[in-house]
Amino acid sequence: MNTGHEADRAATHRVLILGAGYAGMSAAIQLAARGKRRENVQVTLVSAHERFTERLRLHMTATGQALAELSIPELLEGTGARFVRGWVTAVDADAKTVRIDDDRVLHYDTLVYGLGSVADTAAVPGVEGHAHTLAGVEDAEILADRLARLGSGTVAVVGSGLTGIESAAEIAERHPELNVVLLGREEPGAAMNPRARAYLRAALDRLGVAVRSGVEVVKVLPDAVELAGGERIASGAVLWTGGTRTSPLAAAAGLAVDERGRIITDTALRSVSHPEVYAVGDAAAIRQGYGVLHGTCQSGMPTGVHAAVSIVRALKGRQPKPFRFGHYHTPVSLGRQDAVVQFTRPDDSPRRIHLTGRTAARYKETVTASPWPTYGRMKKMPASGAFWPRGGRFTRGAKGAE
Repeated sequence: MNTGHEADRAATHRVLILGAGYAGMSAAIQLAARGKRRENVQVTLVSAHERFTERLRLHMTATGQALAELSIPELLEGTGARFVRGWVTAVDADAKTVRIDDDRVLHYDTLVYGLGSVADTAAVPGVEGHAHTLAGVEDAEILADRLARLGSGTVAVVGSGLTGIESAAEIAERHPELNVVLLGREEPGAAMNPRARAYLRAALDRLGVAVRSGVEVVKVLPDAVELAGGERIASGAVLWTGGTRTSPLAAAAGLAVDERGRIITDTALRSVSHPEVYAVGDAAAIRQGYGVLHGTCQSGMPTGVHAAVSIVRALKGRQPKPFRFGHYHTPVSLGRQDAVVQFTRPDDSPRRIHLTGRTAARYKETVTASPWPTYGRMKKMPASGAFWPRGGRFTRGAKGAE
C-alpha cells in the first residue's frame, strides 16, 4: 500500500535536464514557465557550474577581458525549477536514473539531454598535455594568464573554423607583442562568399595574424607544433580549436547514437531508442531536409525551446510537432571593433549579402549578448522564445532518423 508521500511522488512528472548551455537553459526556462500552473510537473536542471558559460565570449575571456557573472540559480528564481550543481557521471536509460558526482542519484520520467561537446584533445598526440582549449571559463582564464606572461614569441591557434578565427583575431589585437599564427586545413571563412572571405582575410592580415591554410597539425610539443611532413613551428602557447567530441555518457547509457556519439532523434527531438529522452543542442543528431544540424547557439536555443514545448504537448496528451530550423547568418568577430556577418540560406550556404566593419561588430555583439535577456523574457512570456526561421522549402517535410 502506497503512503501519501509515495502517491504524490508517483503523480509528479519529473523532468530532468542535463546541461545548462544555450540549449539546456532554453529547455529549463521554457518548461518552468509553461508548467508553472501545473503542480504535477517538477523541473530539475543539472549543471557542473552555477555560473552560465557564455561560450560565444570565451575568446574574450582568453585575452583577459572581464565578463558579467551570470548566475543560473538566480535566473531560475521564481520559476519553480530546481537547480542541482554537480557533474553527471552516469545515465541509466532503462532505470531512468542519473548519477551525479558518483554519490547522488536523480530519478526522471522525462530526460532532456543537453551535455554538449568539448574540445577533442585525444585525436592528436600532445594536445592533452601541451595545448590550451576554450572548453570553459576556467580554461580560458588559464590561457589568459599564460598569454599575459609570455611577453614575446609565437602563439599557435590550431583550427581555422569560427572559434579559431575569432580567437586568433582577439589575441592579436589584445597582445600586439605576440606573433599569432592560425593553422588549419581550410582557408579561414571558406564557407563565406568570396567578398566576405576576402574581407576576413584582409582583417587578419591587418591584425598581423599569419595564416597557414592546407596544413595539418599531427603533434603538439611543449614548445612547438609539428605539421604533417615534419615541419615544426615554434610556439610559446598553443590554443587547440581543431575539432570537438561529445560526451560518451549517451552511448554508455545504451541510447542510439551516431558515429560522433550524438543522440539520434526523431522529428520531435526524442531519442529513437528511448522516446522519454529528448536530445538538444550539439548533443543531438537532428536531421533536417538539408542534412544533420550542426550545433551552434543559433540552432541550440530553438532545440531547447522545441523540446520543452514537445514535452508540454505530450503531457497534455497531444502529439509533438516536428522540429524545423533554417540557418540565417554566420557572425564572426575580428577583435572588438571589426567583424564579418555572412547571411545564409536555410541550408547554411552563403548568400551574396554580408556586413563588415563596425556595423558587423555591433550586429555580432547584439547576437552575442542576446541569450541571457532572452531567457529573462521567456520567464515572463514563454511564447517569446518560440520564434525562429523554420527553413521554408529547405525543411518542409523533413523526416527524422526514425
